[in-house]
Amino acid sequence: MKIAIVKLSALGDIIHALVAVQFIKAHAPEIQIDWIVEHRFAEVLNHNPDIDNILTVNLKALKNNKAGIFAELKKIRSYASANYDLVIDAQGLLKSALVAKLVARRSCIAGFDAASVREKAASWFYTVKVACAYETNTIDRNALILSSPLGITITTEQIFQKKPFLFFNNEDPKIHDLLLKDRLNIVLVIGSSWDSRNYPADKFVKIAEALQQNCLVIWGNEQEKASADWMASQSELINVCPKLNLNSLKALISKADLLIGNDTGPTHMAWALNRPSITVFGPTPVSRVYQTDINTVVKSASLVNPRKLNKQDYSIKNINEQIIIEQARFLLSC
Repeated sequence: MKIAIVKLSALGDIIHALVAVQFIKAHAPEIQIDWIVEHRFAEVLNHNPDIDNILTVNLKALKNNKAGIFAELKKIRSYASANYDLVIDAQGLLKSALVAKLVARRSCIAGFDAASVREKAASWFYTVKVACAYETNTIDRNALILSSPLGITITTEQIFQKKPFLFFNNEDPKIHDLLLKDRLNIVLVIGSSWDSRNYPADKFVKIAEALQQNCLVIWGNEQEKASADWMASQSELINVCPKLNLNSLKALISKADLLIGNDTGPTHMAWALNRPSITVFGPTPVSRVYQTDINTVVKSASLVNPRKLNKQDYSIKNINEQIIIEQARFLLSC
């Protein structure tokens, strides 16, 4: 049997879906699993032994290059030559449903039903429709949409006992120079896609000073780099990482003693790699993650509607850093 999974973006969403693949392969090793993803996120899937082929699209680039749409459609249609038995749209957006339709041709397409999907119009394209309340834990939703159409059940207990499922090779050797042997190494994830999701830089500095360990700040754009540089100027315990690709980022996080970060892709990598983490939430729901003995959360006081996130909710800035410090000390002591 050959299946194609359509999960185009974003980094955290891909990670939350990717956990299911190890259980699908364990149940049916003969299944060929191909994954269709936005080009800029493909590297997070690289080297995964449970994925047979990584197929990329570049829909994001079409916003600035409308002329490239015909070439992109031709490329997506070419993926249909694999003659998949099933295409699963795990994204639930109109654009991902269209990609699934082009790849499937006349094959079955599975996705969430109209009451469960993010964009209701997407469900029109599905021949197999799966019901799951939108407010359900994000990881459980992804596990269900990928396993149910195959007649497989993935349990909560299995996910809690997951194997690490991010892989890397030939990472940037610079990261090994940043990791110290005489101190514990803590990765700080200070950025995200919205400013209201970002914990204040000055509070990250206070956390670093309180923990007295080697704190490594990662960044993804110039604004985050400027913030990281400022943090390093405030504390000798803070070091700014070089710009890392996803391969090297996976390697760095896999070697960290703890990761503290906003609700964003790199933070979720720690859970995927079975590394200790603290995820700081403001305007997004904690149902995005699994909380474990080593993966904990701190949430602001605001209430969150998963279907209508409030980008003007800056409540994350009111979280007392002492709460994070206490959780970090506990996790580091373990």
